[in-house]
Amino acid sequence: MMYRAIGTLLAAALLGQPAFAEIARIKRSTGSATVQRGGAAMTPKPGFLLLSGDTLVTGKDGQMSLTFADDTRFSIGPNSRISVDKFDYNARSQTGEFITRVNRGSLAVVSGQIAHSKQDAMKVRTPTSLLGVRGTKFIVEVPQ
Repeated sequence: MMYRAIGTLLAAALLGQPAFAEIARIKRSTGSATVQRGGAAMTPKPGFLLLSGDTLVTGKDGQMSLTFADDTRFSIGPNSRISVDKFDYNARSQTGEFITRVNRGSLAVVSGQIAHSKQDAMKVRTPTSLLGVRGTKFIVEVPQ
C-alpha cells in the first residue's frame, strides 16, 4: 500500500514537470554536415532530435533540412553555420519565442506557428542585422 502511494505521488510530480521537449527533427542531411552540441560534433541522420542551443554546420557539399515542433521548416545550404539560440514553444496556445543566429551560409525558412503568434516572436540574427519575422517564407544569406 505504501509503495502504491509513493508511486502515485511520484507520477503526479512527474506529470507536473515539463517533459523533455523535442524542438526539431532532421528530415534530410547530405554531404558534410554536423550538429554541434556542447563540445561534441554529431552526424545528423533523418529523425535526429535537435535541442535548443545546437549549432548546425555544413561543409562545401553539405545540406540539411529540418522541421520544428511549431511546423517551421529550415533548409540549410552549403558552407553554413546556424545556431538555434532559443526555441520555446507552447503547443496548446501555439505561442513562443524562436531565436536563430546565421553566422555564415544560407538559410531558407518557411515560418510556423511561433512567427504567426505575435510580432517579433521569431528573430533571425546575422553578424550585421536582426530580422523580426512575422510569418512568411524567406532566405538569409551571410557571406563568409
